[in-house]
Amino acid sequence: MRASFSGHGRPETRYAQTPHGHIAYQAFGSGDRDIMFITGAITNLDAIWDEPTAVRFLDRLADLGRVITFDMLGSGVSDPIPGRSMWLPLEANVDTVIAVLDAVGSERAVVYGDTEGGLSAMMLAASFPHRVTSLVLVNAFAKLLRADDYRIGMPETAAEQLSAQYSTQHGTTGDMLELTAPSVADDQRFRTWWTRYQRLSVPLGLARSTFDWYREIDVRAALPLVQAPTLVVSRRDARFHRLAHGAYLAEHIPDAELKVVEGADTVPFHAGDVGPTLDAVEDFVAGRPESARTERVLATVLFTDIVGSTSQASRLGDQRWLDLLADHDRIVRSQVDRYRGRLIKMTGDGAIATFDGPARAITCAVAITEMVSTLGLPVRAGIHTGEVQLRDGDAYGLGMHIAARVMDHAGDGGIVVSSTVKDLVFGSGIQFEPCGVVELKGLSGEWQLFEVTSLQTPT
Repeated sequence: MRASFSGHGRPETRYAQTPHGHIAYQAFGSGDRDIMFITGAITNLDAIWDEPTAVRFLDRLADLGRVITFDMLGSGVSDPIPGRSMWLPLEANVDTVIAVLDAVGSERAVVYGDTEGGLSAMMLAASFPHRVTSLVLVNAFAKLLRADDYRIGMPETAAEQLSAQYSTQHGTTGDMLELTAPSVADDQRFRTWWTRYQRLSVPLGLARSTFDWYREIDVRAALPLVQAPTLVVSRRDARFHRLAHGAYLAEHIPDAELKVVEGADTVPFHAGDVGPTLDAVEDFVAGRPESARTERVLATVLFTDIVGSTSQASRLGDQRWLDLLADHDRIVRSQVDRYRGRLIKMTGDGAIATFDGPARAITCAVAITEMVSTLGLPVRAGIHTGEVQLRDGDAYGLGMHIAARVMDHAGDGGIVVSSTVKDLVFGSGIQFEPCGVVELKGLSGEWQLFEVTSLQTPT
């Protein structure tokens, strides 16, 4: 076995079971504080301990508490994703984090999200605030690509060029270090280790899809709902994970603190002078109280409705209609439970439910519409991901109103979602067609809606 150079020793790799496969994880260090360290998509828990700069970083982090980290499905020593060339949707990564926290007996943790690992960290903090004591985001971003309302993002042409580089340079030349870690780009020893590490993390054939996966994700809707104390750390001169992204996070996460450190190195996480970053993290986690528990969360809201229920009831008669409603309600309850949803209420001719992931909400909606259609009842559905206040078994908030208005634009058997939902399920295999830009009754602005056209996603 290679030496690990670690004062804490090379940790043992263990496995946690998830619905999608076995997740490799490690836990090391000690203390009353747990630190969930979520890195980028290219990782290998075993090989990382062969690099002295990585070990020094992890040792320093372990001085602050018990560090918990893992390889994503499809990366490193975690299970591959069977039959898929793409990655799982973001909510599956959040599932992974929770599964690993449960496996090590951690109820609440400081969540540290590095680069694209910040996407899962922010979704976890917004969707499961009771599991997050504080949030640290280092060289992270809410959305990578440029949009009309997000001018700081990467232009599509630049993203395509970078995607092509992944398909040829991953695990071979190390030339991308000139972009992501210029201070070590000319260090031949480091380049040799890094290219080997890339090969051990993700095969060349999947490298491009790794970048293509996270470049499409948009978690901006989650930012206002992060309630944990938050530190954002960004490199001043970073060329890839630019300072503008960190400034955006600090501006849109309530009461977030922005710390700008010198340098341009962002990937791998241990490249360059990481001392100022770790100093900022230490000062932050040591001086912050735990966040208060709350029932204000990011959730995906599903509204369903039997189309033409009044005319159906009149045509069928009271008893036959009540029998069909009972069958409808049984189907809805069983499917919401199957897809880990929370049934808020039955509305007489429909239902309202919330989910901790949008892909599960869509899959549930598809199951409900298909199964209820066998009763001769056409069902439509609307789905939105946004702020929800949970109280006394009920749900309130703007996210509820938006989902209801989205449903208004669904036809018989149709499932319509907001653009927020579409952006969050990239990698799930769910396909959409645009419904156009519309106005939603009682809500300001214009809304881009999409109809679900096909489903290919893990349950």
